[in-house]
Amino acid sequence: MAEHCSPTFAELATELGFSCAEAGGLVEFRNPFALENWTLPVLELTIIIGAILALWFAIVRLRRHGDPTNLVLWFGATAYLFVIEPPLYFPAAFGIEDHVDTMFAHNVFTVDFLWGRLPLYIIAIYPLMATMAFGIVRMLGIFRRFGVLIGAVCVGFVHHAFYEIFDHLGPQLRWWEWSVDNPINQPMFDSVPMGSVVVFAALWPMSLAFCVQYFVGRHVDTGRQFSGVELTWRTVVIGLLASVGTFVLPLPATVIGMSDTTVRGVVYALELAVLAVVALIVMIGQWSRLRQGTVAAPEYVDRFVQRFALIYLLVFAVLWIASLPDFFGAVDGETANGDPIGNLWYTGACFLIAGAAVLATYTSGRAQPVAAAPQEGSRVPG
Repeated sequence: MAEHCSPTFAELATELGFSCAEAGGLVEFRNPFALENWTLPVLELTIIIGAILALWFAIVRLRRHGDPTNLVLWFGATAYLFVIEPPLYFPAAFGIEDHVDTMFAHNVFTVDFLWGRLPLYIIAIYPLMATMAFGIVRMLGIFRRFGVLIGAVCVGFVHHAFYEIFDHLGPQLRWWEWSVDNPINQPMFDSVPMGSVVVFAALWPMSLAFCVQYFVGRHVDTGRQFSGVELTWRTVVIGLLASVGTFVLPLPATVIGMSDTTVRGVVYALELAVLAVVALIVMIGQWSRLRQGTVAAPEYVDRFVQRFALIYLLVFAVLWIASLPDFFGAVDGETANGDPIGNLWYTGACFLIAGAAVLATYTSGRAQPVAAAPQEGSRVPG
C-alpha cells in the first residue's frame, strides 16, 4: 500500500528497520524469531494470551452469573480501538492529513494488520488493560459506594499505572517510534508524549469505564438482565461515546495550550494530578474501611484479574531489568543504538501503584470468589 506511505511514516518505518512500501497486506505473518529483538514476541505473547483469557472469563461470567459487564467492557474497548486508531494510521485516507500528520509507527510483529500499521497485540492490549483496571476498582467496591464518575476516575488512575510501565519502555526496545517533530506529540516526557501519558493512559479508560458502568454495570448491580440485542447496541454506543470522551476530557489542555506546548504540558500534568489525588484518596480510604470492617466486604472477585495483573507486572519487571544496561549507558537520553529512554523513576512509581492496587484486592476483606457468586438472574454486586 505504497500510496499510503506518508513521508513521516516511511521515515519512522525505516528507523525501526522495515520498509513501509513492502509491508504486507490486510494481514501478514512473520517468524517470531526474526523480529527486531527477543522482547517483541515476549510482549505480544503476554498481551495476546491475557486478552484471550480476559474474553474467555468474561463469557464464563455471563453464562454462569448473568453478568455481561466484563464482556461489554472487552468489546467496548475493542470498538473504541477501531474508532480511534485507523485515522491515526491513514490520515490521508480520512481526509485529515492537513491537520494530523503521522504521530507514530509500530514496529512489525508476528501478526500485523493494515499494511504493517496495526500489530495484533495492540488490538489485544486495549481490552486487556481495561479489564485489569476496571476489575481492580470493581473488586474494591468503589463503583458501588461512590458511583459511576468516581469509579471511572479510579479506573483511569489504575490503568495509567499499568500502561505507563509499558509506555516508557516501548521506544527504547523499538516496539514503536514517536514522531517527535509532530506538534501534537509535544511536549515530550522523556521518550513519551504528554498526550500519551495523560490521554491514552488515563482519560480514555476513564471515559470507557464511565460508559460501561453507566450503560450496563450499574443496572447489573441491581439485578437487571439484558437481551443480546440490548447488549450489542449498548456496546457500540459505549465504544462511540468513549471516543467522544477522549476528545472532551483533554479539552482544557488542548484549548489553553493551543499556542504553547509548555503550557499544554502543564495543563496535562494538572489534569493528571487532579485525577490521581481523587483516586488515591478514594482508593486508600475504601481499602482502609474494608480492612477495618466499617463497610461491607466486596462480593465480587475476579481471580483472573488478580493473577494476570501479577503476571503482567512480573513480565514487565523482567523486560525492564533486561533493558537497564542500555538505559544506564544512554547519553543525552539515547542509547548507543540511538533509541530514546523513558523515565525510570516514574515507571518505578507506577510499578508501586499497580502492585499496591492488586495487593489491595487480596487484603480488602473476606470477599467471596466468583464461583460462589449469586446465580444467574440474581443481584451481582459490583
